[in-house]
Amino acid sequence: MPDQARRPLVAANWKMQKTRAEARAFAGSFVDGAAELDAIDVVLCPPATALAELGGTVSTTAIEVAAQNMHEAESGAFTGELSAAMLVEAGAWGVVLGHSERRQLFGETDAALAAKVPAALAAGLVPILCVGETEAERDAEATNAVLARQIEADLAGVDPGALGPLVVAYEPIWAIGTGRNATPKQAQDAIAHIRGELAKHDPEAAAGIRILYGGSVKPANAAEIMQEPDVDGALVGGASLDPEDFLEICKAAQRAAGGR
Repeated sequence: MPDQARRPLVAANWKMQKTRAEARAFAGSFVDGAAELDAIDVVLCPPATALAELGGTVSTTAIEVAAQNMHEAESGAFTGELSAAMLVEAGAWGVVLGHSERRQLFGETDAALAAKVPAALAAGLVPILCVGETEAERDAEATNAVLARQIEADLAGVDPGALGPLVVAYEPIWAIGTGRNATPKQAQDAIAHIRGELAKHDPEAAAGIRILYGGSVKPANAAEIMQEPDVDGALVGGASLDPEDFLEICKAAQRAAGGR
């Protein structure tokens, strides 16, 4: 069972899906059931166009909203980008950074993340930093080396004393949108390794940092994964688009946390 000192977190990454109307409809179906989730934190990560409206819709609940990306600069000639201050103004609690799709499809580098993570923290946003290996890297038994490199590089610009609010999501790239998912043991082993790497920066902070699993999380497999001692919740993609499926995953996290 996850450490009770680390309150589980379940985040819905909607990616480039759901209009504002669809986001409101989701909230209308999800909020009542989510009212019983008193042992976990729930975060919805909509497209930027729906961020402020969804935040307003759930503002009377314990549900938070987070963005899916941000630029590290405070302002400037960066067409199409959003700053941390803009996200805060829109009501964002946090921001997903370094998702594998940003890395693979849009060329986001560890150097960029080394600037984004401290910028998010400085603005009061909770970074949900995504790390994970490709299928080829896992087959080459390079998982631990890849995770160590990403953690070291992506947190290079963060003062170790400022790590406390950080959330990390382990997302094995070979399990995203493929229908495959890591076994509970694979998830536990990788996440324990990530915690060990974080401890090199700040052992006390590492013990309290929430590390999520992300990779084809569904109602059918959520419970067994979130029973692992170092797994503190989930970053959910496709299954988060359906309010009933996402609620079932949240309930699995609630049970893993010892909630009702």
